[in-house]
Amino acid sequence: MSSVKATQLRPGMVIQHEGQLYTVFSVDHRTPGNKRAAMATKMRNLKTGTIIDYRFRAEEFLERAIVDEIEYQYMYSDPEGHHFMNTQDYEQMTLTPEIVGEAAYYLIGDMNIHVEFYEGKPIGVALPDTVDLKVVETEPTLQKATASAVMKPAKLETGLTINVPPFINNGDKIKVDTTEARYIQRA
Repeated sequence: MSSVKATQLRPGMVIQHEGQLYTVFSVDHRTPGNKRAAMATKMRNLKTGTIIDYRFRAEEFLERAIVDEIEYQYMYSDPEGHHFMNTQDYEQMTLTPEIVGEAAYYLIGDMNIHVEFYEGKPIGVALPDTVDLKVVETEPTLQKATASAVMKPAKLETGLTINVPPFINNGDKIKVDTTEARYIQRA
């Protein structure tokens, strides 16, 4: 581990905070008037997958964790866990639901992802920014529904439920943002 000043935080960095590993999503340097500067961050806990907002003092030092990412191909899930294959040496690995966390809602067969390793142990899964998923269950489209701000729930092929515009129907493929679990566009 190496120390970095809070002002050197950048999106994508992995830091140790309160005994846990976090991936930094966004950083905003704030200097409110005559008060001290602070770094407002949005971070994802690599163990639990939860996203938190945290404010570091600008002069604070943090421990930066060195995480290895190895490309794997998702194969399938069963009661034992989620099964992946290394794309370089074709070695297979099973990860528990605790390690995969919320990322399980975005895994589809033959998808390439990165498994994150810290000190030789898998700690999480790095997904692409967007994933194309099929809608399996949603309310039928209302004719002449012109209000664009109205959204309806839709269940996707992986079990994830998100809000989609009223023109999306069963069987449509949509692009989903994996960081915020939200609809982006039709795929």
